[in-house]
Amino acid sequence: MLTTLFDILRQADHGLLRALNGRHTPWLDPIMVFASQAKSWLSGYLLLLVVLAYLFRRRAWALLPIIGASVGLADLISARLFKPFFHRLRPSHTLDLGPLLHLPDGPGGQLGFLSSHAANVAALATLLCLLLPPRYRAAKGCAVAWATLVCVSRVYLGVHYPTDVLGGALLGVALGFGGAAVYGQVVRRLAGPVPGPAAELQQA
Repeated sequence: MLTTLFDILRQADHGLLRALNGRHTPWLDPIMVFASQAKSWLSGYLLLLVVLAYLFRRRAWALLPIIGASVGLADLISARLFKPFFHRLRPSHTLDLGPLLHLPDGPGGQLGFLSSHAANVAALATLLCLLLPPRYRAAKGCAVAWATLVCVSRVYLGVHYPTDVLGGALLGVALGFGGAAVYGQVVRRLAGPVPGPAAELQQA
């Protein structure tokens, strides 16, 4: 029974990978490569930190380290715990799938479960969705869309199975909720009122 279920999941995982990777086009390849490379987002990350520091004012001293810790833990746990423990090869490094895949950004590292990219972006997007006030719906939507694009790009590029990405995203969401809970506790105990446009964040 378990063997049959595992085989079904494996076939579905491989099928979804082949279906998405097989959608490659010359115009979409560079978009997905751009989305998947962390250095492509560096200026965006820096701008985000500046905006958050402005919005949260005095509370930024608590928020920014918690964001850094959540994303850092997502990367550390996925790369140093899950990947060595499960030792699951990326599809681009397997004998049965590797030669069949379109790899516009190369084969990537050897191990794939969990996806560190997915864990990192999911942690950050979850924190933004939980901590930004309701009127920032557009910003929250952009955060979710950005995280989704990064996750999809990993499968499109043939360097992760869908379950690698799903597992990484779940880890990131869990750490995002944990980070938001820690932030709430810290703010309630130590932070004072926030002046200016960040005043509404007192209720967040």
